[in-house]
Amino acid sequence: MNTIRKFVPFLVVGIISTFLTVGVMYLFSSKNNNGFFSSNENSGYFTSSNLAPNYRFAANGSGTDFTVAADKTVNSVVSVKNFSSNTQQSANVFDFFFGQGDDMFQQGRPQMPKNTPSGTGSGVIISKDGYIITNNHVIDRAEKIEVTLNNQQTYTAKLIGKDPSTDIALIKIDEDNLPFLNFYDSDQVKVGEWVLAVGNPFGLNSTVTAGIISAKGRSINILQKNAKNPIESFIQTDAAINPGNSGGALVNTNGDLIGINSAISSHTGSYEGYGFAVPSNIAKKIVEDIKQYGIVQRGYIGIVPLDLSDEMTLNMYNQKNNTNYKTQEGVLVTGLSADGSAYDAGIEEGDIITNIDGRKIVNYAALSSAIASKRPGDKINVVIKRNGSTKNYTLELRDIKGKTSLRSKEDLTVSEIIGADFQALTDEQKTNFGLDSGVLVSNIEADGKLANIGINKNYIILEVNGKKVNNQKDIEKILSKFKGNVSLKFVDRYGRIYQKGFQM
Repeated sequence: MNTIRKFVPFLVVGIISTFLTVGVMYLFSSKNNNGFFSSNENSGYFTSSNLAPNYRFAANGSGTDFTVAADKTVNSVVSVKNFSSNTQQSANVFDFFFGQGDDMFQQGRPQMPKNTPSGTGSGVIISKDGYIITNNHVIDRAEKIEVTLNNQQTYTAKLIGKDPSTDIALIKIDEDNLPFLNFYDSDQVKVGEWVLAVGNPFGLNSTVTAGIISAKGRSINILQKNAKNPIESFIQTDAAINPGNSGGALVNTNGDLIGINSAISSHTGSYEGYGFAVPSNIAKKIVEDIKQYGIVQRGYIGIVPLDLSDEMTLNMYNQKNNTNYKTQEGVLVTGLSADGSAYDAGIEEGDIITNIDGRKIVNYAALSSAIASKRPGDKINVVIKRNGSTKNYTLELRDIKGKTSLRSKEDLTVSEIIGADFQALTDEQKTNFGLDSGVLVSNIEADGKLANIGINKNYIILEVNGKKVNNQKDIEKILSKFKGNVSLKFVDRYGRIYQKGFQM
């Protein structure tokens, strides 16, 4: 009996606490001030304690509806498989959607069983007759490209062209009356706008995720390994995207194409919060160039730029040059090409570019985006700041060779086609390697024909199609207007001799 009396106070306290808790819960659920609890009237909302009421997702049809955009998009997004025997693929800390890190790049990919794709990604149908846009890294070094539609029909695709500088590629399948997406003006999209990412993550076909545009004009330095002049002005989104989404669609709530998903910020190779898409305006221009000219028509203003919003780089520049530029919006002109349009127009070193064609230039990404949609021969209006005053200049863009005329694929030099430059060997180099002929690879394009067969900078080319070479002119003479299989004999940096080939 005494034992029972000892527990009576605890029992009373417990009962009182229970009634108080229930009462408080009822009071808060009735008022529902903070969204912690849902009343019967709002049972369709999935709410979170760290979200304001305006950000709740509606399941009862009263909020944002993505079904129209999803229905419009899923049938226009395809699966793309890359079949290649090449064991090397590009990688970066900001992993492409293959999800491989730098260790994989160094070691090479293990040999895959026959008929197994070496990489997979997504693509977007952009015309009813079978043109498909995807990422360059999705089809990089492919010997065969396979496309599977949402209805599971499979086709072998033809590579029409690619551009490592923007990570865009154009492929085509032989089919007609296909569903397709229209390009939307990506300059019009706004931060905070709802978007959908559609692709094939982890092989899960036609996966749709939702999020918002979290930033525009973002540069993450992912393309510099594969391109001499990378152009990065990504749309950043928090829509969940993973390996396999690469090359897929980023669309607005109307189902219009505003970007091509390209990269994720990740330490693991999987989604960690942010993805990046090539803006549709850049992608559309690249596709139009490839279809019409066979190559990308890229305009240059002929400056050495410095991003004034990049505090670390700016501090290094100030220390090196004994200057005192402050972190601010704009791009500083630190050098000029003697045959460039900026020099001819009167722009000077030390000028700060603040506006191009009415578009505010806040950083280098904005500058490269503004120029990326132009071609050689196009005229642009450039606004600069100089010694506290504002000046306007009209520039006529030129290509990398300093010309304003457009070129076709047939106008490319041998060096541009194979992606390398060469210089004659010195007598000392010939002696060291025991050679009587050969040329040194002085520059190599990361995505060029020579790089794709394993040739790197400072390798020595001994023979081209069985003929000895001693300078760049020898190579150009042998390969000029040549069509077919090219055979190369070369020496690597360790003195080992190889013989490989590629197709012109």
